[in-house]
Formats: sequence, structure tokens, C-alpha cells
Amino acid sequence: MENKLAVVAIIVENPDSVRALNETLHEYSSYIIGRMGIPYRAKQLSLISIALDAPEEVIQALKHRLVEHDGVRAEIVEA
Repeated sequence: MENKLAVVAIIVENPDSVRALNETLHEYSSYIIGRMGIPYRAKQLSLISIALDAPEEVIQALKHRLVEHDGVRAEIVEA
């Protein structure tokens, strides 16, 4: 399985989902190159970007796991 580079853009609209979301990201930490999180208090949401170096199946599995959390949206951009 060949690795791909990807960025996952995450929008968190439910602050109650942050703890579970962080636990999910920790499970994939061996594939995460970097992470940037921006709390946007004016809109009461958070924006997170995750840079990954992982097989396609892992990238898709992570996205699927992320959107299972209430109030979390995620999109993938692959290099």
C-alpha cells in the first residue's frame, strides 16, 4: 500500500464532541504530520486542519470516523 499526502479540513460545530474527536485523532497519530486548530469564537466553532502521510484506506477511515461525531464535518484534499 502506497502512502498519499492529504489534508483533512475539519469543522467542529458541537464543542461537546471535541474530546471524542481528539481521541480519534490520537488513534491516527502515527500518520499525522501536523495539526492546526483555530477556535473561531465569533461563530462558536473550531476549524482544524490535519496533514497526513497515510494509505488511502487510512485517510478514508479517519474521515469516516470523524464525521461520526455529532456536529463534525470533514473534507479531504489529496496531493
